[in-house]
Amino acid sequence: MRSLVISLLFVLMLISSGLACTSAVISGKATVDGRPLLWKHRDTGFVRNKVVYIEGEQYDFIGVANLVDTLSKEIWMGQNSAGFAIMNTASYNINTGQTCDVPDDQEGLFMRRALETCANLADFERLLEGSSGEWGIAANFGAIDAQGGAAYYETGYYNYTKYDATDDEIAPDGYLVRTNYSFSGDDENGYGFIRLENTEKLFRERMAQQKFDADFILSEATRNFYHSRTRTDLLDLPLPADSTDTHFVPFRDFVVRYSSASTFLAQGVLPDEDPRFTTMWTILGWQPAALITPLWIFDPEMIPDIVQSRENQPAPLNHAALQLKRRSFPDTRGNGDDYVNLAMLTNKAGTGLLELIAPADTEIITRTMALQEQWREKGYRDRDLKKFNRWLEAYIRDIYAWNYNITF
Repeated sequence: MRSLVISLLFVLMLISSGLACTSAVISGKATVDGRPLLWKHRDTGFVRNKVVYIEGEQYDFIGVANLVDTLSKEIWMGQNSAGFAIMNTASYNINTGQTCDVPDDQEGLFMRRALETCANLADFERLLEGSSGEWGIAANFGAIDAQGGAAYYETGYYNYTKYDATDDEIAPDGYLVRTNYSFSGDDENGYGFIRLENTEKLFRERMAQQKFDADFILSEATRNFYHSRTRTDLLDLPLPADSTDTHFVPFRDFVVRYSSASTFLAQGVLPDEDPRFTTMWTILGWQPAALITPLWIFDPEMIPDIVQSRENQPAPLNHAALQLKRRSFPDTRGNGDDYVNLAMLTNKAGTGLLELIAPADTEIITRTMALQEQWREKGYRDRDLKKFNRWLEAYIRDIYAWNYNITF
């Protein structure tokens, strides 16, 4: 009996904090350049993440996997050489009253299958329809493709409901947001209602001024510290003196959470562009502490070492971010992870994570956008990406060494 109670408590812990992802599908009509965006802010009990390059059955792909998954059988967000990208959020109000003769929690396996076999949304829909009842899944799958497709698929064991972000009736502003419940599911259950409100408010305010771009998602949406129920923003609180101060504040139901592990943003292409120009922006670690790393599918040798696992060791960038996360949650007793030291995030001296990470991210985004424009005008060249990656790795290493005395 005691073991059963412990097991139930562990499951509840995972549901309430470990699997609390926030996401959005944004069609080209809602972006500044007409290219769709696919965003996932990942929360999980597996906080050690890595980037992998897989030569798939039909299409090669890059994606984010758990470090402990040594064979990278499960992919939790990624994109392939055809320009198809996919991610998911776990749904806790779908499959109500249904059973299936296969194990649950197969979303990562299913997304790997989709990435190596699907070129577009139509292929993905055929995969869903042709495998009904064969996968233990309960998820909101978000996907974009190189033809401008952008949609959610709220998917259970036997069926799915499509929500098309390009359909004016379904998504009048050109975007959709999902957390951990399905709009087509049971009204009485689910998780992430507050995080959805937090994100919806931010997105409405943005659309009232201008359309979306990668910078906004990476800098503001995935580092959103607004709480819709308390109507407060952590970044608007009175600031501690400096990062050596101790000023704990409650830290629940924000988009950024203790269990936040990584961010994925697929920036798609226009229909006449090379689908390999699809950019996979990653934040491989706790988002206030990890720098942005842009990636492409051109060649496995072009994936920076700082986001890869070698000999089953943590990806260097992920490891560095986790060290800074520990400094932000120094109280490890009881429910200490419900309280963040605000002084580590932001302070009057300007030495908080957000004050030091944000300018560095801006430099990375600016240089990445310049490289993207160069390729769109003149075509892709290996030497351009090699030069960019050399700069990126050195720059990121220097930021952590100079500001935090972390070397890798």
